[in-house]
Amino acid sequence: MAAKIGPQNYPRIEDENDKYRGFLDESLLSEHVHKIGTDELKRIISEAIEYADIKTSQDYFKIPRGLSATQRKRIYEKSGKELFTYFRRYCGDPAMTALQCNNKHFSIIAKEQFRNVTLQKMRMNSGWRYQHIAKNAALLSKRFLEVSDIGATEADFNATIGIRQSHKKLYIYVSVKNRTNTMGGQDWPKAITVLETMANSDRNRNGPYLCVFGIAMEKGNRLIKKSNKTKQPYSMNTEIWLSDFFWPFFSNYSFREIAQAVLDVLVVQNVNGKLDVKIPKEMVEAFGSLCFKNGLTDYKGIFGDPHKLVEFFCGKKRVNEHYC
Repeated sequence: MAAKIGPQNYPRIEDENDKYRGFLDESLLSEHVHKIGTDELKRIISEAIEYADIKTSQDYFKIPRGLSATQRKRIYEKSGKELFTYFRRYCGDPAMTALQCNNKHFSIIAKEQFRNVTLQKMRMNSGWRYQHIAKNAALLSKRFLEVSDIGATEADFNATIGIRQSHKKLYIYVSVKNRTNTMGGQDWPKAITVLETMANSDRNRNGPYLCVFGIAMEKGNRLIKKSNKTKQPYSMNTEIWLSDFFWPFFSNYSFREIAQAVLDVLVVQNVNGKLDVKIPKEMVEAFGSLCFKNGLTDYKGIFGDPHKLVEFFCGKKRVNEHYC
């Protein structure tokens, strides 16, 4: 188990009077010598928002890697049918929903319904966004020898940094979470074990490692998770970096500055707090086909009769679910 792995030989704070004794000593690592410009930071954030939206959509479909275009198309079409079923079953107020759909194209309604389905993924969307920002900010900060998410099966990204006054390097394996309560207390020991096992067995590593759980949106400095029973750390080589330490370390920006920059980009993009879901056209078309075959839309794809929609939501008429 990870708790039995001995301490890695990286620089640690040794002062007995320091409350962070045993933690990584950042003063002995390569320093920041460059700060990413504001425009560049906002470009990273813009890309991160798009990346998170796409990943949210992919996660919804749970598409295995390596599928052909035809296989992916079938999954999207099946999801369109499921969305049509959701539209009928969970419409809320039938009369109000019918009125809101009136004179709208089916593609608009499909996207609204899909957004409703994926609302619970909002937290995951934020996590992917900040993970992408942290990785790319670290990559462009010029502080690190290498930053990569290739092969990071358990970590979100890996970073390698020089140790001052030596030729040694420290390998940092980073898993990004929104907040410390993203995982329950009983889940932390397993997550720590899995991350350290990966770090410890990495054959490409040529130096000591440190495992980090970066907490993107919770203020604070650093902590180490310990067993409630033994009061001993679950790992001697794993730290929890809260936002006031995490962001300056990787980006050379404070948590407040990152949050302000994200807000600026969201405002420019006119994001209203809802997910800008990337819904596949095959899914939309399957949804639209079912709407037309059930008499809900005209040949242009427009909902034109709210009374038919109320009957669709409330009536007992058998629904045509064949979209092909």
